[in-house]
Amino acid sequence: MGLSWQQGPLSSGAIGRFLVPDPLPARLLFVEPLRRRLRVRFGGAWIADSEQVLLLFEPGRYPVAYFPETDIALDVLERIDHSTHHQDLGRTSWFAVHSGDHVVQRAAWQHTDLPAHASELQSRVAFAWRAMDAFYEEDERILGHAADPYHRIDIRQTSRHLEVRHGEHVIADTTQALVLYESGFAPRWYVPRADVNESVLTLAKNETFCPYKGICSYYDIGETRSAAWGYPDAYPEVDRIAGCVSFEPDIVTVHLDGKQLHLEPGQSVTPHGPDRELTVREVLPAR
Repeated sequence: MGLSWQQGPLSSGAIGRFLVPDPLPARLLFVEPLRRRLRVRFGGAWIADSEQVLLLFEPGRYPVAYFPETDIALDVLERIDHSTHHQDLGRTSWFAVHSGDHVVQRAAWQHTDLPAHASELQSRVAFAWRAMDAFYEEDERILGHAADPYHRIDIRQTSRHLEVRHGEHVIADTTQALVLYESGFAPRWYVPRADVNESVLTLAKNETFCPYKGICSYYDIGETRSAAWGYPDAYPEVDRIAGCVSFEPDIVTVHLDGKQLHLEPGQSVTPHGPDRELTVREVLPAR
């Protein structure tokens, strides 16, 4: 997604390349102003509120928001006797975060021995996303991770013929599919329910969360697990796919205009880091 995740230009799995004569370093970090007001809520109180947040992009991770110390409430941070070493940014000191009776250990960090070329992060603190109650841009909650300004989703109607088979059975047949283009991923094809043989779909128990699309439901086809998925209550920004079904081309057979589709690089989802995990239960109240 965006610059540094999945197949973005700063990720290890980039599908493009920089047109330069000499190879670039294996790891490139990028920092820029978020240019949005970002707030952190913890223990029933606002503990950080800033319009001067910096986003750090590093390979294989979602962007991380760094707040100026001056925009963090007093007595919230307690430096603890724990430090780690970041391979690019040096020594990292950790904090316990306090708010009223609420305390979480190792819930924020700061790079304290920065190289000169990374001085923008001096005197800035990042909060572990999962450890906080919530993050907000203005008055709207942001779920999953700091918003990536380089992440984009485009949805296009297509009249191309899409057919899905499982064994001898036709599961879907349509000329009304929607194709979803998402940063870092190969195209995904969504079929309207009217063109799907729903009698063969069984709703699975597992659900996942996408910060950009919402709660994802999965479907089994016979004994074949998680062969399809959809977003029954997709976010308003992508509500064109709400109720549609998409199929895994490495599990069932999908033909587009007679050509079989296969799982392409960038179609498998890479899990994000542990400090950015968000359970489905946390998301449900925002649906």
